[in-house]
Amino acid sequence: MRFTSHVSTAETDYGTVLLDQRSGQYWQLNPTGTVVVRTLLDGGDENIAIEALMTEFDVDRSHAVRDVRALLDQLRSSGLVTA
Repeated sequence: MRFTSHVSTAETDYGTVLLDQRSGQYWQLNPTGTVVVRTLLDGGDENIAIEALMTEFDVDRSHAVRDVRALLDQLRSSGLVTA
């Protein structure tokens, strides 16, 4: 996964902020979203992101699967990411 060229990111104390430079819309990712996005940007796939979420936040698999898929769906439908 990669962010499209019109997306800027900045990590904060509370997670990660995404800026869609086309629309001017900001997205605030909480720490769980940050772990998922960082894992995927580092070359991991959806399954690795699920494992990272389970390890980092001690959540069960079904919760992690739901959260990862929901975040990816939102990022894709908003046009912020490619593959």
